[in-house]
Amino acid sequence: MSALADKTFNPVSISTGGLIELAQKCRGLSLRSGLIGAVQSGDYQSSFKGRGMEYDESRLYQQGDDIRNIDWRVTARTGKPHTKLFCEERERPVHIWVDLRSPMFFATRGRFKAVCAAELASMFAWIAINQNDRVGGIVFSDDTDHELKPQRGKSAALRMINYMVSAPGWQAGTTRPVTQNYELTSLLALRRLVRPGSLVIMLSDFRGFDDKAKKHLFGLRQHNEVIMVHIYDELEAVLPPAGYYRLSDGEQELDIDTSDKKLVEQHRQRFQSRRDSLLALARSSNVNLLTCRTDNDPARVIREGLRRR
Repeated sequence: MSALADKTFNPVSISTGGLIELAQKCRGLSLRSGLIGAVQSGDYQSSFKGRGMEYDESRLYQQGDDIRNIDWRVTARTGKPHTKLFCEERERPVHIWVDLRSPMFFATRGRFKAVCAAELASMFAWIAINQNDRVGGIVFSDDTDHELKPQRGKSAALRMINYMVSAPGWQAGTTRPVTQNYELTSLLALRRLVRPGSLVIMLSDFRGFDDKAKKHLFGLRQHNEVIMVHIYDELEAVLPPAGYYRLSDGEQELDIDTSDKKLVEQHRQRFQSRRDSLLALARSSNVNLLTCRTDNDPARVIREGLRRR
């Protein structure tokens, strides 16, 4: 069934029932070891580290053991070389960072970027819960954010869904003053919340993702696995065919003349520069980067992004 034929689909809003229904699209998907692949050409690919490994016990060193796993404390205490043994963690925290600021309430086709973010967040949450992981994260808007400590079970996904549905941006005509850089403060909150060995999923258009934000990303990546999903609208990448167009956010209006080739090229280059910057950031920090355009099916983005090895 296509998104347009789905009764739960609304391109400009979300509902609790609609986000709960997305659990059906997540069956058979896993956040365990796999390969992050490109939905569109040019996406950065890297291997998952897989689920975290936790210490189980130490035993005497045996020929063929990896010397990197030598337990030096036990070795020093006993005078005999010992090796650490590890077992796969039964669960791990999955933190989902959801951007619902004003620029996310925009699209010229498909669905609002905010709708994409909410649907992706819900599906990632359902997948994590299906594999018995704990789900938490940050849901943030222009002037507020909500910290969700990781919890088990369906209630964790429902809690995140409730915060996304009640975000102020869904109220038509509502304007809220931006008193802080909440993209930055939400990253500070995320770093406080995340414990080593977690999976961090970041859903945003990453507008204004400056050097300070990148430092927080590097900090998160040191001891965690990170997936970034870049959400954008086609108009942000390429202006429409030659002609006069009027754009409005409900308060302000902007006229553009796309017969101006210089304007069109500058617009394309600005987006490409941002895209290249994200790709470079992903490579330098070993982060998994996915792309979701507003007219992409979020379920397909996840399915193709989480291809198993």
